[in-house]
Amino acid sequence: MKNLLYAILSGILLALAWPTYGFPLLLFFGFVPLLYTESKLRASQPKFIKLQVLGYSYLTFLIWNLITTYWLVFSTPFGGAFAILVNSLLMALVFLLYHIVAKRTNFKAASAFLICLWIVFEKLHLSWDFSWPWLNLGNGFSSYINWVQWYEYTGTFGGSLWVLLVNIAVFKSILLYKEHRAKEIVIRSGIKIGLMISLPIVISYVILANYTEGKETIEAVILQPNINPYTEKYNTTDTHIGELLLKLSDSLVTEKTDLLVAPETVFADGTLLSRFDRSQANYFGNQLISRYPNLNFLSGVSMFERFNDPKKVGKQSNLIGPNDWYNDYNSAFFMNSESNPELYHKSKLVVGVENFPYQDILKPLLGNIMIDLGGTVAMKTTQENREVFKLNTEQKTAPIICYESVYGEYVTGYVKNGADFLTIITNDAWWDNTQGHKQHLSYASLRAVETRKSIVRSANTGISAFINEKGEIIKQLGYEKQGSIKSEITVNNKQTFYVKHGDYIARISQFLALFLFLFSVIKYKRSR
Repeated sequence: MKNLLYAILSGILLALAWPTYGFPLLLFFGFVPLLYTESKLRASQPKFIKLQVLGYSYLTFLIWNLITTYWLVFSTPFGGAFAILVNSLLMALVFLLYHIVAKRTNFKAASAFLICLWIVFEKLHLSWDFSWPWLNLGNGFSSYINWVQWYEYTGTFGGSLWVLLVNIAVFKSILLYKEHRAKEIVIRSGIKIGLMISLPIVISYVILANYTEGKETIEAVILQPNINPYTEKYNTTDTHIGELLLKLSDSLVTEKTDLLVAPETVFADGTLLSRFDRSQANYFGNQLISRYPNLNFLSGVSMFERFNDPKKVGKQSNLIGPNDWYNDYNSAFFMNSESNPELYHKSKLVVGVENFPYQDILKPLLGNIMIDLGGTVAMKTTQENREVFKLNTEQKTAPIICYESVYGEYVTGYVKNGADFLTIITNDAWWDNTQGHKQHLSYASLRAVETRKSIVRSANTGISAFINEKGEIIKQLGYEKQGSIKSEITVNNKQTFYVKHGDYIARISQFLALFLFLFSVIKYKRSR
């Protein structure tokens, strides 16, 4: 019974630590009850020990996933349930592998293996087809951005490493006290753990106090049309959308405005890629630029390309009939008076909504049940390179589309290609008024710190916001509010240590995890 309660406690602690409602200090203790449960099972050697470890850990991670990401079911019930159940299982399998290694080696090696393996698991979630990095531990500090200003050096994997190291230290202290029952252990461990938690926070505040933002600025206006994706978006014409955006922009755009941003797929009629110049999106953009010749306009648009040439078929192409395919794009377009319109196609896709993972295997079993969002059943087509758009004021911006903003190293690709500030266009209404859209906004602050770039974030229905180089939200427009906001933002061309070196912590962890696993196997065989 105690083991069950410990497993539940771990899940609750992890869930209560999560942004934007929780307190991240709890992350440093979230794994401890589960680690203690595993150690008790390993010491007592009950029957079906692996099954019990898997069961208790699955319960912990199911509670964590369910409380923090239940809102996924609002966009796609099957996809949401699938993500919660499968992600919990993957986490439990990671913990089970730790248990197997812990039985065969010493405490230090097993603990190091758990830390490295968990980070490898998080890295996997940033790259494979079932990508779901939402609960990567380093994301847990996004609402307390002043604690992790050193993310400009480590990225979020620095936060994951921090959390895991402290959990192991707390767990070791409990084991030592249980063995020796000495007050000195409590005092010494309390000081050690307190320093492990507080020193990185102190360092962060020192960095924050000494950080100076860029001096060069531009004026930007964000539009938030608040179009309901379930009842309005696909029943509203692009002509009507253009008129609404024109009305919203007129209230704040002036001759001094450098950039106007509208949200993801706000033009949703489906624009033929080869005829963008005849589209309502292009027509509206030209209207804006004719009124304000100095303006740069960035917006989202839904596009497609139909073809019958088998040589053009890719793994993300959609079959209509014999020799009849089409590519479906979630795109950003950019316009000003000095150059032709430019396009960027979203390339980090939402699993089960825009991307059908391993469809050669799963599609015969599941059909199109995973690709079901707002009446759309299609695989989105992506592009390889990270596009940047150049303003007529010479600065460059990154057209980050929705889910792409969750990927730290991915976003650094825009900065390496010359982005002086980041633009995020998104549509967060699929999750209703839940923690989903709040967490998504919060994660954007992490990207600002990692890259030291200001962010202009336009949400259809969600929270539009301006975020400075320190990750602080300086102005926002709330959920389900229609309107526009204006602010000056800083721009700079510097590259942080993290931009230059990316997820090096994860790469080192991959090597160490493999080494420690092989070490435990060899040691176990020799001992036998």
